[in-house]
Amino acid sequence: MIRSEILTEIAPLLRDQLVVCNIGIPSQELHAIDDQPSNFYMLGTMGLASSIGLGLALAQPKPVVVIDGDGSVLTNLGTLPTIGNNAPGNYILMIIDNGSYGSTGDQPTYTGKKTCLAGMARAAGCDSVVEVQDVDTAAALAQALKQAEQGGPATVLVVKCDSGNAKMPAIPLDPVVIRDRFMKAVQA
Repeated sequence: MIRSEILTEIAPLLRDQLVVCNIGIPSQELHAIDDQPSNFYMLGTMGLASSIGLGLALAQPKPVVVIDGDGSVLTNLGTLPTIGNNAPGNYILMIIDNGSYGSTGDQPTYTGKKTCLAGMARAAGCDSVVEVQDVDTAAALAQALKQAEQGGPATVLVVKCDSGNAKMPAIPLDPVVIRDRFMKAVQA
C-alpha cells in the first residue's frame, strides 16, 4: 500500500478527531480523500507537524492525531525526545514511513536502509511505540485512539509502507481559512 491508500482506509477513524497533517502531498491527499474542518493541513514548515500537534495536545484534552512522514521526522529529530518527555496521553503521532521524501520526488530516506524510527522513538523516551505494516494501520490507529480516550500514554505509531504518491490537486483553501475552521473545531 502507498500512503494515499492508508489515508483512504483510516479516513473514517479520523473524521471526529483533531488531525495535524504533514506538509505537501500528504495534506493534499488527506484533503482530497476526506476534507474535514478538524484537519489542519500544513502548507509550510517541514518537520513541524509533530511539534504543532504536541502543543495542541498539551493545550486541550481532545485526542490529537498527527500524520507525519519519515522524511519530516528525520528533518526535526529533536521532536522525538520532546514527545518522549512531555507528550500527554491524548497525543498520537502516526509516522507513515515510506522510506522516501515523497513530496520532493521520492528521494530515499535512511529509514529505507538501517535507521529505525521506532527504535529512535523508544530511545527518546516514548513509552508506547507500535510499528505496523500498512495493512494493519486501521486496527493499530483504532487501538491508539481507544488508549488516548482511556488516559493511556501517548502513542507513536510507525507505519511501514511502499513509496509513492497519488496524483491529487492542490488544496484550494486559503491558509487563513484552514486555520480559522480548525480553531473552531478545536473549540467545539
